[in-house]
Amino acid sequence: MAVLGLPVLSVLAVLVLSSCSDSKPEAGTSPSTPASSTPPPSSAPIPTASTPTLTALPTPSKPWPTPKVTGEPENDAPLADRITFAIVKQAQIAAGKTATTTVKCPGIDKVETAGKHELTCTVTYAGKPYTGTLTVDAKQYTASYKFTSESVAIVRAKVVDAVLRTVTDAAKVTCTMDDVAVVKHSDAGIACDVTTTANAVQPYKAQVSGNGQVLVAKA
Repeated sequence: MAVLGLPVLSVLAVLVLSSCSDSKPEAGTSPSTPASSTPPPSSAPIPTASTPTLTALPTPSKPWPTPKVTGEPENDAPLADRITFAIVKQAQIAAGKTATTTVKCPGIDKVETAGKHELTCTVTYAGKPYTGTLTVDAKQYTASYKFTSESVAIVRAKVVDAVLRTVTDAAKVTCTMDDVAVVKHSDAGIACDVTTTANAVQPYKAQVSGNGQVLVAKA
């Protein structure tokens, strides 16, 4: 009985050992790692915006044209009419352009009387009024007269023209004035900003004289 039981125990031991064995990974292998989704940093330089070069406005080649004033009275017309036209002509030439102009001088119908006369006149050029003083020295057959004013009317185009004659590399001119302005020639002048071809903004002043001459200087 003891001899028969030995072989059975041996078989059971072998089966138990076989069922507990584990397989080992092959030599030289390692767990795989997931690929990174982040792209590598770029070394390319960041582009910068360049400053644009502007085109220069043309420099005027001819003097500012003198406006042609019409409606001159005859030589034998009343003195008041001739003086009124002279003031109208003076205003339009100074402004730089023909436009509707009226002159009102209370008492001007009496200037033919011999003697010296001094009147206050209102000149309205293109809807812009300003005042001045008219002096008349009347004699029996002749008369001399003069109109003076601290103010003068001028068009913007004439001011811009004067700026372009001073600044040769101007690409844009902006003046702080209406199309027509009345200015005092004793004031600081008209402010103008000039944008150069290098895209730089420079300030200028346009001084207007009593006869409409424009002098431009850097502010």
